[in-house]
Amino acid sequence: MLDFSLSEEQQMVQDMAKDFAEKEVAPYVDQDEENHYYRREILTKMGELGLLGWSLPEEYGGNGMGWMEAVLAQFEIAKAHTSWRLSISGNNWGPAMTINKFGTEEQKAKWIPGFLDGSLVGSFGITEPNSGTDVASMKTFAEDKGDHWLVNGTKMWISGGHVCDVGLLYAVTEKGMGAKGISAFVVDYNQSVEGMTRNPIHTKVGMWAAPTSEMVYENVVVPKENLLGERGKGFQECMWQLNNTRVGCANGAASLSAACLEGSVAYANERTQFGKPIGKFQLIQEQITNMKLEDEAALWLVRRAAWLKDQGLPNQQAVSMAKLSSAHAAVNAANTAMKVYGSYGYSTEYPCGRWLRDCKQFETLEGTSNIHTTIVANIELGYAPNR
Repeated sequence: MLDFSLSEEQQMVQDMAKDFAEKEVAPYVDQDEENHYYRREILTKMGELGLLGWSLPEEYGGNGMGWMEAVLAQFEIAKAHTSWRLSISGNNWGPAMTINKFGTEEQKAKWIPGFLDGSLVGSFGITEPNSGTDVASMKTFAEDKGDHWLVNGTKMWISGGHVCDVGLLYAVTEKGMGAKGISAFVVDYNQSVEGMTRNPIHTKVGMWAAPTSEMVYENVVVPKENLLGERGKGFQECMWQLNNTRVGCANGAASLSAACLEGSVAYANERTQFGKPIGKFQLIQEQITNMKLEDEAALWLVRRAAWLKDQGLPNQQAVSMAKLSSAHAAVNAANTAMKVYGSYGYSTEYPCGRWLRDCKQFETLEGTSNIHTTIVANIELGYAPNR
């Protein structure tokens, strides 16, 4: 039987992250949303507190704690401002963890410490203008030039793309081979700059304080030693990585759901109509109850996925269940919060609009809800293994 009661250490992690969110994140939410501003110093402070070092060796700066502690911490930070849920995925669960799994000792020692201490901003480049869910159809091509790789192509919707220092890049190295022709690379964007164009995307519906980018590679030179893992194994590495970063996405959705519920409960107790708090009316109570049911389910599914990862047990289905459930909970909670707040929900003086804008990302990023439905069903039906 799973026991999700928190240990003393886990409670300390949660309290520390909540305190950090209240002091370092929450005071700037409205300002950063209005200005579409990415506050890099928050990432640096997270690194200084060890909030980026989950599930990685202490010799590279890991904090000695695992997935459960990570989701507890990320949850509190993301509840304050959804945009900041990406920091752990962009540094730890994406590049650092993938380099630790597939990289050489030289690659691990060179890059992982910077991701974990916050001195490096990370990213991972998968999606392209015409290649989203169908990862194997990507067109970005890395040509073997003997002593280096020459990269040409375009990546789209890359989180942290125009502000990152180092990132993973998935590209074709053997045309016509589909998934078997993809390889992974580590790109140092402070060095591989000639021919590189990184354009901020400002036309997003939500996530305004989280940088998102178009990345154009025109004869960009990448050192030969920056190949990550084996040539032609990039698709498998990408899928392995996504099964990690999807936990962060699911956890971010669960935290947004929790923020909507928490805000709605407070407002329902403050707002009076007909001489009593609106929380006394049965239809409002029904809305709060439905939010609570979905919020609680999402929370425990995320923690179950984290627990399975900490135990080294098969978890792909659990991760997809968590992602699917929490995305559904976040969208419904944001929509319901707007109703509970009534006319004031439509005002920018309250966070309902931000919640509504931010919630929709979770049905698309890190695999659409359709994809996660397929993953869950195929594993349950025995058509695919649960890795």
